[in-house]
Amino acid sequence: MKKLLALVLVLSFIMSMGLATALADDSIQVGIVLPTKDEPRWIQDETRFSTILDQAGFTYQVLFSQGNVATEKSNVETLVSKGMKVLIICPHDATAVQSTVEYAHQEGVTVISYDRLINDTTAIDYVVGFDSESVGVAQGQYLIDQAEGTGNPLYLYAGAMTDENAFIFFNGAWKVLQPKIADGTFRIINSKAAIAVQDKPELTREELAAILGEITNNWDFNVQKSKAEADLTVAPASDKGTVYILAPNDGTARAAADVFATDRDVEKYFITGQDAEVASIQYIIEGKQSMTVLKDTRYLTDAAVAMAKEILDGAEVTTNAIYNNNAAEIPMNQLQVISVTQDSVKADIIESGYYEASQFTGLE
Repeated sequence: MKKLLALVLVLSFIMSMGLATALADDSIQVGIVLPTKDEPRWIQDETRFSTILDQAGFTYQVLFSQGNVATEKSNVETLVSKGMKVLIICPHDATAVQSTVEYAHQEGVTVISYDRLINDTTAIDYVVGFDSESVGVAQGQYLIDQAEGTGNPLYLYAGAMTDENAFIFFNGAWKVLQPKIADGTFRIINSKAAIAVQDKPELTREELAAILGEITNNWDFNVQKSKAEADLTVAPASDKGTVYILAPNDGTARAAADVFATDRDVEKYFITGQDAEVASIQYIIEGKQSMTVLKDTRYLTDAAVAMAKEILDGAEVTTNAIYNNNAAEIPMNQLQVISVTQDSVKADIIESGYYEASQFTGLE
C-alpha cells in the first residue's frame, strides 16, 4: 500500500511537472491586441507582426477584439495569464480601454499604445504611431489643391467617435480647410454643426464632437454608404456638380465614391483616403479614388517590435516625440506619412516594395 501511495505521489509529481512545462511552453513575451479582423488594414498588420516577431525569435500571440470592449479586456487577461511582458495594443475604444491597460500595467506589463492613442490614463508607457494630425492635413491640402473658383461643394465625413485618432485626423483637415471655407472656396454641404463654426480656425473638443456626431461613419463601409446616399438625396443639383469629399480612410472612401459616382448630378468628385489598402490603390489607378495617405505599416510594426525588444533587453527605448494624453507625458516614436495619388502610385507603392505590381491591373 505504501509503495502504491509512493507511486501515485511520483506520478502526480511528474504530471504536475508536465503541466508546468506545458504552461511554460504556452508562455509569451509579447502580446498584440488589434481592434478587428474586418478591415484589411489590421490583417496586414497581423501578417507583418508575425513575420518580424518570428524573425526576431520572440514568443508572441496576436489577438483581435472584433470591435468589442469585453473581448478586448478578455484578450489582455489571456495574454497576462501567459506571462506577457510587453503589450502592444491598438484599442477599439480609446476611453473604454483605460481599465484594461491599467490592469495590465498593475500586473507588471509594459504597455505600448499602437497606432491609436489612449488618453486619460498613466498606464501607458510608450506610444508608437504616425503623426495623425498630418494625415488630416494631407487630406485637406489635397482637396484645396484641386479646387478652382469659389462655392465648391464640400462633403465631410469622419471615423468613429470612440477612436481618438478620428478627432485628430479631422482636426488636422479642418486646420487647412477652414481658411478656404471662410474665404468662400468651399461650401460645407452636409454638417450643420460644421457650418455653425466655419469661421473658427480652432475648434474646442465639444465643437469637434458635435461635428463628428453628425458625420461619423464609425469606420463602417455600410454606414458610410448610407450617409452618402442620405446626403445626396437631400442635396439639390446646385450642391453637386464637381464635389470635394473628405473621407477619413480607404474603406469608407470606396464606399462613398461608389455612391457619388452613381449620382447623375455629380459630374466629378475628388475624394481622400488613408491606409493605402490594395483595393483603394486599384481604385486610384482606375481614377475612382483620388488619393490615399500611406502610413507604411512596415515601419510602424518594425518600430513597435524594436521598442519591445529594447524593453525586454533592458536597453534605452528609442523615442522622438512626446504625446500628452491628458494624464501624463508619454514618450512616443512618431512616424511620418506619405500622400499617394495616381501620379505617384507607382513610385510610392510599387517601386518602394510596399505592394507587388502583379496585385493590380492598369499600371503603366
